[in-house]
Amino acid sequence: THLAVILDASESTFRNQMYDQYKANRPPPPPELVPQFPLIRDATRAFSIPCIEEDGLEADDIIACYSKEALAQGWKVTIVSSDKDLMQLIEPGLDMLDTMNDRRIGRDEVIEKFGVPPEKVGEVLALMGDSVDNVPGVPGVGPKTASQLIQQYGDVEGVLAHVDEITKPKLKQNLIEFAEDARLSRELVRLVCESPLPQPLD
Repeated sequence: THLAVILDASESTFRNQMYDQYKANRPPPPPELVPQFPLIRDATRAFSIPCIEEDGLEADDIIACYSKEALAQGWKVTIVSSDKDLMQLIEPGLDMLDTMNDRRIGRDEVIEKFGVPPEKVGEVLALMGDSVDNVPGVPGVGPKTASQLIQQYGDVEGVLAHVDEITKPKLKQNLIEFAEDARLSRELVRLVCESPLPQPLD
């Protein structure tokens, strides 16, 4: 019944102010792709589909805001994406559609991928970091270790509070040494869900 295309308005957001290396490792887009960006916006609007973007917010944040508001109004929501960051949003009434692989992503698929439910995905991402977005995480902590730690201790702060219980010396050392990176990473991967909607939901 309702559809919108959400885009990134600019490269710089509040996350860049929080951490100046955020996405700094990304190469510039291919020159032949750049002229297509305004064409995508024109084409979307030509089909009478709202094309929504907001300075200071990433597309993921805008998607999160609309999704939460739509759920609050009793709508069923599907996010058309396979972006792992957006998997944090999955809950009853909200799923994802991965069109590249023609599959639906719900709670079970998230648990299969991360070993934790959607509400804990941000905790796992914070520990393992993200080379695509240049989120630092904790060196030496991959998806499996991050998942095990969050399963055991609940969240990033829980892991850091129980670091003395870690038996692997190098892992323990890294968790102590890079604790602030883990905390920073948790904020970088946290989706903004409370910003005013650029356009009304209806």
